[in-house]
This record gives sequence, C-alpha cells and structure tokens, in this order.
Amino acid sequence: MAAKFSQDDGDVVVIIGSGAGGGTLAHALARQGIRTVVLEAGKRYEMSDIENDEWAMFNKISWLDKRIATGGWDVARNHPNLPAWIVKAVGGSSVHWAGVALRFRDFEFRMRTENGDIKGANMLDWPLSYEELEPWYVKAEQHMGVTGSSTGMPYHQWHNSFKVLATGAQRVGYKEIQSGPMAINTQPYDGRPGCMQIGFCMQGCRIGAKWSTLYTDIPRAEATGNCEVRPQSMALRIEHDARGRVSAVVYADAQGRQQRQKARVVCVAGNSIESPRLLLNSESSMFKDGLANSSGQVGRNYMCHTTAGIYAVMPKPVHMYRGTTCAGIISDESYNNTSRGFVGGYRLEILSLGLPFMSAFLDPTPQGWGRGFTAKMERYDHMSGVWLCGEDLPMESNRITLHGTEKDQYGLPIPVVHKDDHAFDNAMRDHGVEQTRKCYEAVGATEVIRLPSYPASHNMGTNRMSAKAADGVVNKWGQSHDIPNLFVSDGSQFTTSGGQNPTLTIVALALRQAEHIGSLLNQRAI
Repeated sequence: MAAKFSQDDGDVVVIIGSGAGGGTLAHALARQGIRTVVLEAGKRYEMSDIENDEWAMFNKISWLDKRIATGGWDVARNHPNLPAWIVKAVGGSSVHWAGVALRFRDFEFRMRTENGDIKGANMLDWPLSYEELEPWYVKAEQHMGVTGSSTGMPYHQWHNSFKVLATGAQRVGYKEIQSGPMAINTQPYDGRPGCMQIGFCMQGCRIGAKWSTLYTDIPRAEATGNCEVRPQSMALRIEHDARGRVSAVVYADAQGRQQRQKARVVCVAGNSIESPRLLLNSESSMFKDGLANSSGQVGRNYMCHTTAGIYAVMPKPVHMYRGTTCAGIISDESYNNTSRGFVGGYRLEILSLGLPFMSAFLDPTPQGWGRGFTAKMERYDHMSGVWLCGEDLPMESNRITLHGTEKDQYGLPIPVVHKDDHAFDNAMRDHGVEQTRKCYEAVGATEVIRLPSYPASHNMGTNRMSAKAADGVVNKWGQSHDIPNLFVSDGSQFTTSGGQNPTLTIVALALRQAEHIGSLLNQRAI
C-alpha cells in the first residue's frame, strides 16, 4: 500500500514531477527499497476520468498556468501565453503523449564532433554515447511495452491515413516506412490490453494500452510501500544546508499553504520549463544565480524540435481520425546528410488531428474564419496529415527566464520562454514540408496545407548534460556538477534534441539514473 512519510524525514528522496522521468524514477527507486516522496503540481486522475473529447481533456489536464512566449517562433505570435502543450497531473505528459518511442541515432550523441562549431548555435556532444545507453534503451522498451524486437510485439496495422502517406512516400523513393516503434500495445502486455484504435491517444488512453506512468509506474511504486505521491503539491523552491547540499523542498499544497519536506536527495523532473524555473527560483546567498548554475547554463539552450504540420486534401475520403493518433513514421531523412543545407535529421510522422484541434490549428488567429477557412474544414474527412519532427539546434539565447514583475498564483515569477529559429532549423522545416508535399502529390492530393506551428509538446534542454561543469548543468548521470545530491531527471538534461521523439530516451535515462542513485546511496556518497 502507499506509504506516508513525515515531512521531517530527511532520509527520503524527493522527486519533483511524476511524468516519464519522475514517475519512472520513483518506481525504479522504490523497487530498490529506497523511500521516495513524489511532489506533483497537478491533480490525480483515474482511468475513468479520461474522456474521448479533445477540448474537454485539454482543459482538464493541460498546464494552463500563465507563461509568456517571446521570440521569432510562430508560437509567440499565435499562442503567446501557451508556449508548451504539456500536462499538469499525476503522470505528467505521459498521459498526453502519442506513444512514439524512438531511439536516438548514434551520431545524435556527438553532434559537435560530427558537424563542428556552428555559427549561432551552442553545440556540444553528450557526455555519454549510444553504446552506453543502448542496454538501457532495451530495458526502457521492455518496461514501457514498445512494439518491436525488445518485446516481440508486432507493429500496428496501417490505418487509412498512413496508407495514403506511405504509398506517396514509396512513389518518391522512400524506403524506411513503418508503423512503429510505439509504446502502445498491439496485444496484451504487462497487464495492459491491446490497442482498440480508438483514436484519442493525446487525450489519455481510456483502456491503458498506451504506456503512461499514471497507471503503471506510479501505482506500482506505491504498492512497494516505499513511495508516497502528493498531488496538487507545487514545488516553490529547493533549500540547502551550510555545505551547499540540498536539504528540503518547500511546496504549496492543494489549499495554497506552504509545506516543507526534508530530503536526502532531490530529483527535479518538472519538464524543461518548470525545472529550470525552480532552480532559478531557489537562489540564495551561496547560489546567487540559482541552484546548479555556476556555468550560467540553467534555463539556456531550450529546444522543442523543428516541427511543422502538413495536411493534404485527398480526392476521396480518408477519415484520418480512425485509428491511433500517430500510426506511422517515414525515417529516410533521419540522418546527418548536410548536403540538404542543414545538420541533423528529421522524421515524418503521421498525425491525426480531430476536428476541434484541426480547426484551432489551421488558423489560430482571430482571422481564422471565412470562405477559405470553411472550404478547407468542409474537406476534413478527406485529409491526411504529417507532423515533422527534426533536430532543433541548441542556442544560448533560447532560454527560460523569470518575469521581472508578474507573479503566478503561488507568488512565483512566471516563466518567460524565448525561442528563435536557427537558419538550419528553417532550412530543415522547408525541406520537410517540400518532401511531404511531394509524397502527397504523388497520390493525387488536391491541396497541401502547412499549419502554423503550435505549442510545443517536446521540451528539451535548459539543464543540459556536459562533460565539463563550465559547459552545462549536470553530468552524464543527470547529477548536478555543483551539488552532488541534486539530480535532473527529465528532458531538460538533453544536450541536443536529436530528430526523435524524446520520451523513450527520458525513460532510459531515468532507469539508468535510478541504478546510479541506488549505488551512491549504498556507498553513503550522497
């Protein structure tokens, strides 16, 4: 049964966030007999709370606390107070994600070595290699139930929309065309059922076929008796002792009252916006620029993938909403071929948007109406669409900062998310849009529509890994260079973004980190 720990128990590991990083870490530590307290800012929902309704679930689970988006990206113009489309609830964005579970390619861990210094970018190799992470990828795939060789589960069937894209891709010469790997069961696995192709993956999976810490890692961690999850517990600041070791987390409970949980170790897993925000808000006379920030890199190098939505109107009905949200991937462009005018690679991922979200994303401005708009929406049942996911170069100026005057409901400065595109990002986006256009026109598309970029679900960087303390925030274990008992356990530790969806890598790193923390605790090194 779930544990209940004293707030004065200074021997617990406190984990801030319960998503792919925090939830996985809590479970992996609890299984080692390590006592953990998970502080989650959002509410706790059950499977019965999940609705097959896009707007209902968006309003129920999304992180809607005010944020400000600035910079040259489309989001600053079209969604100035919603830079990220993530979840504020137990399970974090593992409730919302579409289930695509891709490994980084080997070159993506050494982008600086592969491409040298790039003007305008803050390039750095990861302090670990693909070879070091590969066994943890296998463990993560088995842990999550990823279709493919690690589990033996077959890939998903192709639905209509992916059949349309795949046929066009084959006609233009693409060969790497697959409906996976996905962390959505195609048959019963790990106590969860096979997918029923309901089509509301990003609203939460009503039957649990898609992996989420909400109904896997979190309840299993609690069942060990070594984990307590506290929903509606917003971390406000991390405290430290006279030696500079973290010692407690101050948080606001559901009634807004401040509470203080002592800690032996603190692991920050609040996403690439909230994690640096918390470290910056935890400044002190010893850490004047925020915790773990001797390098000045906390909050910097924000990445959210180079993306675009490209939707084609086909001559006959497609009904893209029938089937999994992301049912197939074209991977031929996911290599470091610099002859295309940019570095890194990208994937073309089929992405089915329901009618409400297609309407909102087609034209998010107040002018999003009129004959041209409605003519497109009238052809919704004829549409097939792609989400481009590609390498987003780290730039120091792309960063999370604290607003100078405006505060949130907890009295904290609201975060400002600044993002400009690198010239290579723009070149990749244009290339991906054009290649997608060729695929759809090869099967008779009557119109190809490029959507404005919408709020980011893939948020990375801002507390990056580095071999040298001067270059980043944490080492290859996610352990702070400055404070040995402070860890970062989410996508904010990514050194570069890769051209792959980040969740599998977050889980692999969390499993690896849990083993390392267990070893350090046994050695009394932290």
